Amino acid sequence: MSRIVLVETSDVLPGLLPFPAWDALAAADVVLVRDPEAHPSATHLYFAGVDLEAVVPGELEGRFDLLQPGSPTERKLAKGLLETAASKGSAVYLLGPGDEGFARLVGLEAAKAGDVEVEFVFLSTAPAGLELLRLVDVMRRLRDPDGGCPWDLEQDHASLVRYLVEETYELLDAIESGDDEHLQEELGDVLLQVVFHAQVALDRGAFGIDDVATGIAGKLVRRHPHVFADGDASTADEVQASWDQLKQDEKGRTGPFEGVPAGLPALMLAEELQKKAAKLGFDWRDETEPRARIELELAELADATTDEAREEELGDLLGAVVGLARHLRIEPEAAMRRAAAKFRARFDAVLALAAERGTGPADLDRDAWLALWDEVKTAADGTG
Repeated sequence: MSRIVLVETSDVLPGLLPFPAWDALAAADVVLVRDPEAHPSATHLYFAGVDLEAVVPGELEGRFDLLQPGSPTERKLAKGLLETAASKGSAVYLLGPGDEGFARLVGLEAAKAGDVEVEFVFLSTAPAGLELLRLVDVMRRLRDPDGGCPWDLEQDHASLVRYLVEETYELLDAIESGDDEHLQEELGDVLLQVVFHAQVALDRGAFGIDDVATGIAGKLVRRHPHVFADGDASTADEVQASWDQLKQDEKGRTGPFEGVPAGLPALMLAEELQKKAAKLGFDWRDETEPRARIELELAELADATTDEAREEELGDLLGAVVGLARHLRIEPEAAMRRAAAKFRARFDAVLALAAERGTGPADLDRDAWLALWDEVKTAADGTG
């Protein structure tokens, strides 16, 4: 009885084969593939001293049965594989690109022949992150001066900034939507920006994606001594305090606001600055104090007599609101985004309700607008 071993391979990690596969390769009389020049593992096996041969298609007996699986070409390849194994004694076939469903076809042909033993060697469970290698390779090809994409080749770090910002905000929308499919897609778009920037840096000889990954992995290990070393932190607050101290020691920062990006959205910037100051002891005792400050800032805003003064007092008022949000453990930026989304949805509903009643924005006075708004609000959340 002849023997065929079908070995699963990965085009992402073409040099990775499990131990049973190497055992089968060592014992086989011949190692076959669909195309020795195109198979992803060909180069790796060549350097390992393994010679690959192409499967010679066999001949089908009788008329082709349309009810049987596989095209005539695929069935001829399966027939040829069985014939080679019968003449050699044993054969290994490396599954690769174009072989989807081929293993099943070989099994069916072997069952019909009755004198062929078929064994399958599957890859071990792929580690998480394997598909990141595919993304890196796709990006490399897009940036390849020989046959890459003209648009991708024209980009640099500066030209990509707008896309990073846009994709980040689209990711925020996906998080707030609660739609996992949308979230997965937007995470992919943000990940692309990281891989894109890393490839641009590699092309100019600065660093690559592995340097980026090595750097952040090392940072996570260093700043989590309670997990990877003998540090002690049992609460989230203790972890945060340890992180901040280690970060300060690593960066050699002396000022409390060093490292806070000035380009953050305004509410987030105010929150970060207040947090930094609070860590040094400059903070409200409890939420009653920022509430009182909000009332004071409102009064000062009402008393302001110039545009410049009103702008300044409004900023102080927003700062006091951020302080209250911190003590309530609410992210002001996220709260404002949700409020904006709610306003948009309700105003769209107001316009739709007005249209149902045969009126448009030009036909509505202030009282009509407010009446429609209250009606929509009541329908949405049951409040008056």
